[in-house]
Amino acid sequence: MKAGYRKLSKFFRALGIAFQNPAALNLLLDQEDLHQQAVQKFQGFEQGLPEVSFFSLVEAPIVVAPFAFLDGGSLPTDLALLRALGSRNCNSYFEIGTWRGESVRNVADIVPECTSLHLGAEGMRKRGWSEEYILQHEYFSSGHQNIKHVYGDSREFDFSAFEQKQDLVFVDGDHHFDSVVSDTRAAFRLLKDEHSMIVWHDYGTSPEHVRWSVLHGILKGTPPEKRNNLYAVSNTLCAVYLPEKLHTRQRSYPAIPENYFSIEIHKQGG
Repeated sequence: MKAGYRKLSKFFRALGIAFQNPAALNLLLDQEDLHQQAVQKFQGFEQGLPEVSFFSLVEAPIVVAPFAFLDGGSLPTDLALLRALGSRNCNSYFEIGTWRGESVRNVADIVPECTSLHLGAEGMRKRGWSEEYILQHEYFSSGHQNIKHVYGDSREFDFSAFEQKQDLVFVDGDHHFDSVVSDTRAAFRLLKDEHSMIVWHDYGTSPEHVRWSVLHGILKGTPPEKRNNLYAVSNTLCAVYLPEKLHTRQRSYPAIPENYFSIEIHKQGG
């Protein structure tokens, strides 16, 4: 599940391990290198996914709301991408990972049937997470008429009631490699037909850098015959599975800002 709290907790635990055993720090730093090496064994993906332009998928202007500008969430462009894809005659949306509910709340304005999966309060308590953190979940999505919340660990959850029924799937749960593999396999089982789509969050650590552990998990979990329809989306942290063939380029660093944006901010609530 998305969370700045969890990331900080893991960071400080990792620091503690490193102080006790300096060799462990090298292991932590080497993990992304190992996943990058594994990705390089997938022919055609050595430099990451081919990239499509944000504005080839999103027609401007587009409004993102709600958006909190807080830790652990998505970029405005990530949510704009979800809204744009949701407007493609989508009737059903399923997401793995809820956090404050910004993503599903944005899509629910457009898609009539939305489902969001996360551990639930009891599942989080069993893992020792704070009540303050638990209360953040579903902040924007709770009580919305066309959002259904379901609970459980996505690696163990029974998706059968939702399989082959979803027009759009958003994968934003646990970003460890094994979980990404499991969630990706589940996402493909959820797809309704040949027009259905998947979005993965945190494919990038930034809009310019690949998060190799997540990409490795995506490639491992995607059926081989569908890998040629995987793309990174410029100016976002997202990767997508789209059924159509798109004009692509290779992501470069530093990127030339061919796409740039005008942002107008309005206060809502509070």
